[in-house]
Amino acid sequence: MFDNKPFIIAGPCSAESKEQMDSVAKHLCSNSKVNLIRCGVWKPRTRPGGFEGMGEEALKWIADIKLQYPNAAFAVEVAQPEHVELCLKYGIDSLWIGARTSGNPFSMEELSSSLKGTNIPLMIKNPLTPDVKLWIGAIERMANIGISDIAAVHRGFFLNNNYGYRNNPLWEIAIELKRSMPHIPLICDPSHISGNRAMVQSISQTAMDLNFNGLMIEVHPYPYNALTDKEQQLNFEEFDRLIDSLVIRENNTSSPYELEILRKKIDILDSELLSILSQRLDIVKQIAEIKINNNLTVLQLGRWQEVLNNRIDIAGNMGLSAEFTQKLLEHIHTESVRIQDEIMNKK
Repeated sequence: MFDNKPFIIAGPCSAESKEQMDSVAKHLCSNSKVNLIRCGVWKPRTRPGGFEGMGEEALKWIADIKLQYPNAAFAVEVAQPEHVELCLKYGIDSLWIGARTSGNPFSMEELSSSLKGTNIPLMIKNPLTPDVKLWIGAIERMANIGISDIAAVHRGFFLNNNYGYRNNPLWEIAIELKRSMPHIPLICDPSHISGNRAMVQSISQTAMDLNFNGLMIEVHPYPYNALTDKEQQLNFEEFDRLIDSLVIRENNTSSPYELEILRKKIDILDSELLSILSQRLDIVKQIAEIKINNNLTVLQLGRWQEVLNNRIDIAGNMGLSAEFTQKLLEHIHTESVRIQDEIMNKK
C-alpha cells in the first residue's frame, strides 16, 4: 500500500460526527495526492473525562462513506484486540498502532495475536521514549506473524525539554531506524511533532528533504472547533496549500561534481574528528590512573560544569548552537566517565 512517494495520509485527529467525516471524505477524495484518510475512533486520553472517540459508531460512518466513495481508503488507530476485530468487521483498509501502545511489548504481543493471518497494511508509530530498538522490536513482532505491508511513522518523542515542539523530532532516531530497516517505508507525522499548525509545513518539508516516504497530517473542516488536538490540525485550504508547496527532491546516487568534492572534504574532517576524539580518550585513561593514585572520585562535578560552560562559550563564538554543543559534550563526557569507571574497577 505504501509504495507511492510521497505517500500522503490525511484526516482529522478524531472522527466526531457523520457530517464531519462526510465533509472530510468529499474534500480529500477530490485531492489526487491523498492516498489514505486517517481518523481516530478510540482516543487514548492522558486524563479521564475528555472526549475518548465514538468507537464502533464511527466505524459505521466510515462504512457508509466507503459506499459513496468506493476508491476511498481509511486508516484507524488500534490499541486492543477488540479494536482490530471491529475494524476488520467494518472493512477498514489500514491500521496504525500509536506511540503509547508500540512501546509496550505486552500490548504489541496481544495485537500481534489478533492480527495474525490478516496481512492488513499496518503503520507503527515510534514509542514515546527515544528508543530505536523498542521501535524496531514493535515492527519485528508484526513482521514475524506474516504482515508484510508495514510502514513506520515518526511522530517525535516526549522529553523534558522539547525545544518548542510538542514532541521533539530527534530526526537521528528515525534515520537510524531507516538505516537498520531500509525496506520499511518511513512516514512523518508533522502534526504530532509540532503541536502547532504554523509549524506543520516546515516539518513536512524537512521530512521530504530527509527522504521520508510520506506524511501523515491532521486535517479538519473546522480545526478551531475540534474536540481533540485543535491547535495542530489544518483546515482544507491550509492542507491543500501545504501539499502543493512540497518540494520533492531527487534521491540519486550520482551526484554533481561539486557535491562530491564537498562530501570528500567532510570525509576527511570526520576522520580528523575521530582521531582527535581517540587522542582525547587516551588522555582520559591517564587521568583515571592519576585519580586512582590520589583516591579521587571519577565524577568531578565542579570541573565538568566548568568545562561545559567554557566550551559552550567557545562554540558560540564559532557559530555553533549551545544545544548542539551541550549534547555533543554530554556524549563525550558519558564515554569518558565510562572509561574511567572501567579502569578504576579493575584496580
